Amino acid sequence: MMSMVAGLIAACSLGPDYQRPATAIPPAWNMADAANNAPAWPAANWWRDFGSPQLDEFEQSAEAANYDIAAAVARIRQADAQMRIAGASLLPAVGAGGSITRERTAPSAVQGAGSSTFTTSMAALNASYEFDFWGKNAAAVASAKALAQASRFDRETVALTVVSGVANTYFQILALRDRIAVVQQNIDAANELLKALQFEDMIGVATALDVAQQETVVATLMAELPPLQEQLQQTTDALAILTGKLPEDIHIADGSVSDLSEPVIKPGLPASLLARRPDVAEAEAQLIAANADIKMARAQFFPDVQLTAEGGIATTALSSLFGAASPFYAISAAITQPLFEGGRLEGQLDYSQARYDELVQDYRKSVVSAFADTEDALAATQFTRLQQQRQQEAVDRASRAFAISTAQLRAGTVNLLTVLNTENSLFPAEDALVQAKLARVEASVSLIKALGGGWQ
Repeated sequence: MMSMVAGLIAACSLGPDYQRPATAIPPAWNMADAANNAPAWPAANWWRDFGSPQLDEFEQSAEAANYDIAAAVARIRQADAQMRIAGASLLPAVGAGGSITRERTAPSAVQGAGSSTFTTSMAALNASYEFDFWGKNAAAVASAKALAQASRFDRETVALTVVSGVANTYFQILALRDRIAVVQQNIDAANELLKALQFEDMIGVATALDVAQQETVVATLMAELPPLQEQLQQTTDALAILTGKLPEDIHIADGSVSDLSEPVIKPGLPASLLARRPDVAEAEAQLIAANADIKMARAQFFPDVQLTAEGGIATTALSSLFGAASPFYAISAAITQPLFEGGRLEGQLDYSQARYDELVQDYRKSVVSAFADTEDALAATQFTRLQQQRQQEAVDRASRAFAISTAQLRAGTVNLLTVLNTENSLFPAEDALVQAKLARVEASVSLIKALGGGWQ
């Protein structure tokens, strides 16, 4: 009998053993600097490379108090508990029990005996163990271990999303402050010109139309402030949520997006990217768990072998239960073979295989997305840097034109329309420059995030 069982086990392979799905890997980045492929990976505390001590404080607060990170940590504890639950199936289950029974017999007229009272006491240990011939329980443990590992990768993915969000939100606050300052500076300049025109109108040099036109410029600039101030408040509130604080507890020190440094980040070769992305690692861990679930579903078709044993002592006197009591024991084995489950086992196996196939596609998508994210971020870092350079040139020229036209207006060589044209060109150019600077630092954050932050 044992030889037949051993032969049956050897003949049945409940695989498949996990193998990483084949994925295409590009030989090089399209947007990388071909002259220097030496990687410069982000550090674990990469945000410090932007040179803002206050950003470092916000990042530390987020790592300690962010709600999404705390929820991810709780999911790790859940997965670890599930792993312990699954691991218990590989060990015997042992229990203890006892009973006291008191019986009274009725008087017997035939035998002339009176009533009698008996007390029976028993203490016993029982144990059961399921022989894991087909690897069903081992597969359940392997699946639980893979999911526990996936929960850790999920925590790192959440943390990377949070710290990237903190950086971008902080940068947006600085940029909004800069944009408000630009509006205020232009309002001050427009008011100075308005005062000059009002004086000239009084002495008959300028006209009421000139004054009205400049008043329109001032009013238009004033109208730019409330939307920016609203965005600033909303963005500050968003930073409070990310750092686990109340909005009233967020205090931003003076600073400008122009003060930020640009980290030096280079992605190296594409083949090394997959080992640095926690989301890719999580997708593969989910795949490993699904592969183990297929083995577990296949093992359900084979018989379960259960061994139980019970032993203890019994006596009719409670006082002698742990003394001169009568020992007893029982050992039994049972084999349970599923015969008809109404398609449940076949359905479970089909589900597990389909789930695995789905996760294969999810894994491949995560790999392709990792490469695409990096390519997009590389393009953004290059083009936003170029955009900032050209926008700075536009601001310099618009500032020079406004200064020249203002001087010529006071000298009487040009009319107010010329000044208004240069003034209307300067404000949008300065505002666009601030937004270009913001786009540049956000592109750096995107590249860092695409490379997995400092995780390996």
